[in-house]
Amino acid sequence: MQIWEGITLAMNQLRSEKLKTLFSLLGVIMGVMFLIVVVTVVEGLDRYVREEVTSQVFGINTVTVRRWPESDVNSDDEFWRERLRSPRLRYEDGDAIREQLTIPALVAVESSRSTDAVGDNGRTATGVRVTGASPEIFPVRSLGIARGRAFTQQEADRGLPVLVLGKETAEVIFEDLDPIGRTVRLRGFPYRVIGVLEERGSIFGQSLDNFAVAPARSPIQSITNPHGVIDEVIIQARNPDQVRDIQLETEGIMRARRQLRPRQANNFGAETAEDAISFWDTISRVLFTALPGLVAISLVVGGIVIMNIMLVSVMERTREIGVRKALGARRRDILTQVLIESITLSTVGAMFGVAAGLGIATLIAAVSPMPAAVSLKWIIVGVGLGTSVGITAGVYPATQASKLNPVDALRYE
Repeated sequence: MQIWEGITLAMNQLRSEKLKTLFSLLGVIMGVMFLIVVVTVVEGLDRYVREEVTSQVFGINTVTVRRWPESDVNSDDEFWRERLRSPRLRYEDGDAIREQLTIPALVAVESSRSTDAVGDNGRTATGVRVTGASPEIFPVRSLGIARGRAFTQQEADRGLPVLVLGKETAEVIFEDLDPIGRTVRLRGFPYRVIGVLEERGSIFGQSLDNFAVAPARSPIQSITNPHGVIDEVIIQARNPDQVRDIQLETEGIMRARRQLRPRQANNFGAETAEDAISFWDTISRVLFTALPGLVAISLVVGGIVIMNIMLVSVMERTREIGVRKALGARRRDILTQVLIESITLSTVGAMFGVAAGLGIATLIAAVSPMPAAVSLKWIIVGVGLGTSVGITAGVYPATQASKLNPVDALRYE
């Protein structure tokens, strides 16, 4: 009964003194709202990076061999000089991995640069991400063909100037025309269009469909890299459980090709997708560690305000408390009632904060490329924090109220 009475009194205060209650709960509302907005966006980014970015940029269950590790970052001059001394990857490295790898896997080579693409109708697509690759790139990167076909191994071996366009590039150059069989020039050299990719969407607002891919040994190598040089070799495991084994075996093959001694460090990078996004693990860990401290500032301010409001409320109801004590109410009864009022007020504030936070996070996701993921766990944490603030802020006013002498309280004006 005491619980419902305390809740009723708190709700009556919300209804009767709306403006005062709003200002008293503003700290809790802002703190919880900030928590929900930031955590929702960070969790959305985390899911986006691990699912979309990993599959679209790195490929699923892949090991990528590069000139140096992407996850290894350092600002030291000597570090960068050492990197620049690393040998470039070549087609022969990809061929050696393909031939010597004992674990079943797809092995693709890839090099990319940006340039303009001009159609035979005179229309131009700017900033096209042009890739020279082996045929395995289509299954490794999950590049589906919407129209036409991908280039074959025979076309790749012969270095024929055939081209598969991304959906956006095809639409910009040819509009409503069928691009299959038409000609596209890249830096003046003509390529025959044989296919159009399925729509891939975008990552952080950057389109993945302004794209073109041709055989690595075709004339496209004059755009991407010096003759015989490639950006990376991508190995996709057929069995996800064998990704680490492939990584170790690939390192062994490359070290043998580079004639590295046992104690010499790798002069190349061989990373899984998880290794490559390790930087994001660090960022997300820092954000999730710093959040409680940032939110605590608002919640402490909110708790102090609620404590003051409850002290004023206790003062205003001094005679009422005196009457209750004179009629037999114990200290515990008074303490419980005031504490329940404080908890109710702060919990209501936390619920408003959760609703506002979810609304802002949804708005951010709708008007920007920033994704948002709503997690029930953080909603519960937000409401729980509000309740905790109510308990902490209500203890002192409740204790003061319970200590009132009934005779003095009845005389209070």
